[in-house]
Amino acid sequence: MPRLDELRLMTKVARLYFEHGMRQTQIAAQLDLSQATVSRLLKRAQREQIVRIVVNVPHKCYPHLEETLERRFGLKEAIVVDCLSDDEEQIQRDIGSAAAYYVETTIRSGEVVGISSWSATLLAMVNAMHPAADNMKTQVVQILGGIGNPAAEVHATHLTRRLASLIGGEPILLPAPGVVGSSDARRILLEDPFVRAAMDTFKRVTLALVGIGAVGPSPLLASSGNIPSPAEIAALQVAGAVGDICLRFFDINGTPVVTSLNERVVGMTLEELRRVRRAVGIAGGQRKTAAIKGALAGHWINVLITDQFTASRLVGESLQP
Repeated sequence: MPRLDELRLMTKVARLYFEHGMRQTQIAAQLDLSQATVSRLLKRAQREQIVRIVVNVPHKCYPHLEETLERRFGLKEAIVVDCLSDDEEQIQRDIGSAAAYYVETTIRSGEVVGISSWSATLLAMVNAMHPAADNMKTQVVQILGGIGNPAAEVHATHLTRRLASLIGGEPILLPAPGVVGSSDARRILLEDPFVRAAMDTFKRVTLALVGIGAVGPSPLLASSGNIPSPAEIAALQVAGAVGDICLRFFDINGTPVVTSLNERVVGMTLEELRRVRRAVGIAGGQRKTAAIKGALAGHWINVLITDQFTASRLVGESLQP
């Protein structure tokens, strides 16, 4: 039990620091103490509950859900975004905006950024971003083939070029379809020097920004033509697939579902994605919940940006702040 004079000194130091906003060096000078003593007294004041630090969580923030996701799935970071409804288009806009802020505040000069094509949520992210104040000297590479239906291809090209422009980077396009007609066609494509150069960049990616898809393709992906055939989709479902990243499918436990489709995809593999220092999955909504859970279970991503409805389903809890 501290003596009364010790409690008095702790209280005085705590009031000067927390209520009067004085720095530790100022307190030390005023009270003729060493700075180390001031620091020690502040720590003891917390242990003795003279000082109790309470974090008041702002409305529409979900730290409990974020911490539960991080702990349960071994994530580097989870960002749970407040959405007005569980509507898929609303979620795309809201988490796209949050992803834009994440990239703006964490991007570092010299990074190699990989971005998957054919994601409406990633389009929302890019459209919400502000230009970087400085030239970041980055590279932005497509990690899934960006050639498809000309009416949709502009989205994939815009996604890469616009992101590169915003962060002062060099765009590196992957001039191939996401899915080709046969494994032989893929082998021929991989001999193209531009395709090979883009894919050689994958091993240098430090930040990957990926959508997470359900087995049934999104409208944007479907319009691009880069989709499995109906028979292949049925086979994937029979094999237990729940979702994909860059058209690499996995089941609810995150185990890859390997079919002949794998030999026709031109893009980053799941194992390559797992080796990226920051692999950021940006997805939400009821339709994609199982896919996101599979991606988390497989540890294919280590950062998740999602909405509060999806987060609560993933952790199996009632929605709470």
